Amino acid sequence: MMKNIKRFSAVSIIGLVFLFLQSCGDTSETFTISQPTAPVLAELNFTKLELDAVNTSNPALTLNWDEANYGIQAAVNYAIQFSKDDAFTEPKTASTITGQTSVTLSISEVNSAAGNAGVNPFNWSDIYIRIVASLGTQTNETAVSNTIQFSVYPYFNYTFKDYYIIGNATAPGWDNFETGNNPALFRDETDSSTFYYTGYFEKTSADDGEGRFKVIENKGSWSDQWGTTYPDNEDPIETEGDVAGNPGTQETDPGRFGVNAAGFYTFKINFASKKFSIEDFDTAGITSPTSLEMQGSSTANVAMTPLAFDGHIWFATAIHLTPGNVEFVTGASAKWGSSTSFSGVATNGGGAIPVIVEDDYDVWFNDLTGRYILIPLNL
Repeated sequence: MMKNIKRFSAVSIIGLVFLFLQSCGDTSETFTISQPTAPVLAELNFTKLELDAVNTSNPALTLNWDEANYGIQAAVNYAIQFSKDDAFTEPKTASTITGQTSVTLSISEVNSAAGNAGVNPFNWSDIYIRIVASLGTQTNETAVSNTIQFSVYPYFNYTFKDYYIIGNATAPGWDNFETGNNPALFRDETDSSTFYYTGYFEKTSADDGEGRFKVIENKGSWSDQWGTTYPDNEDPIETEGDVAGNPGTQETDPGRFGVNAAGFYTFKINFASKKFSIEDFDTAGITSPTSLEMQGSSTANVAMTPLAFDGHIWFATAIHLTPGNVEFVTGASAKWGSSTSFSGVATNGGGAIPVIVEDDYDVWFNDLTGRYILIPLNL
């Protein structure tokens, strides 16, 4: 006896005749499915998996399961989900397939799935896997398999891109050196495509060539530069608009961003939507600390230096950090931190910033906004 019967209609349409005969009768066909039997995921023949950071395309594991049964002939979708807890509080989908009951995941796929699920690199941690079956393009009528568990030792895969500011409106001018101290853009902690830079922008004359800047991806190289969609040197100054860049997709260099007057602004750029904006920033009532240090279990105390061009932007270069945490501590003993690694918004008393992988880092902190970014140099 079938339980929880679901009904679906598949309507036959035969040319334009249907338009005239629609009221004469119902041509739909109904079919039913039973409450699905969940897939059964087979146990693995190992309990620990160490991932090799060199041969990342090699297979890491093969998963097999008994198919889900919906009581009808239908192509079943299967999502392979990873989680760092057995309750699957925040499951992450590593792969999806249709009509098959086996999948082989590469080392890089397992490493990414484990990392997305929140497992830290270079440590043994438990990981949980399950299969979620469904029907149709809207993933209807899900059925969840049993859970299997093993220990995984991931390597680190730094998936972020980092960007820097350059131009005569900014601290480095148009000088572009690999060893230059171009200020970094601050990556949004929840959207890796969105970056901000709040600070002082210079404009020394009314000349259109003044108060201009671009974004580069690699210091010392113009091969990846970002600007406006206007041709270089023919670009008007705009407070918002479209972004062009990543030469190789265009014949000429992109245009330049710009400000109409010297002052403090927030520049925001989204590399996914290809949009930018420039807004005035009010610094009234904001004073910089007299000194700033990085402190925490990841490092000995490291003094940070303010830019001479803009004393609200602090930096420390090539600082060796080990797994642990750091905070930005002012001369008045205020401790600025947050819970997100690599980038985020620090607040006074916001907790320690996690450092999850050992490396040398360039570190930038903005005391106007609390934004910080830790850029690994060797990953």
